[in-house]
Amino acid sequence: MSAVREGLPEGRYGRSADERADPKLKVVGAVMGALLLGVVGWIGWGYIAGQSVSAEVIKFQVVSDNEVKVHLEVRKESSVTGVCTLSSQDEEHGEVGRADFTFAQAEARVDEVVSLKTTSRATMIELVGCQPAAR
Repeated sequence: MSAVREGLPEGRYGRSADERADPKLKVVGAVMGALLLGVVGWIGWGYIAGQSVSAEVIKFQVVSDNEVKVHLEVRKESSVTGVCTLSSQDEEHGEVGRADFTFAQAEARVDEVVSLKTTSRATMIELVGCQPAAR
């Protein structure tokens, strides 16, 4: 009786094509991963560095049917005058107020409470965006 062999003896004829390809794939994968990481970092840096004025709504208080007090924290370069746009909506999400607020203080961080006039009672405040003032 003879024994049945199902494959070649291991190591007898050298490494298979798959085994030879593994180190090449690892190198190609590492290079591609490093390139991807570099591109993501570059895009992120460009986004952050490109924003010279940013702000955050800390809190807001509806004072009356025609006014909302909004506490803003604005971050900017101290030499830059920033303009931030606020919008207010009512219960049906209709816009009831919009205004631009200018921050010309020679400080990098400005904490200020601004008053936004509305046409009816506001239920929500949205910071539309901030940018440097046009010169």
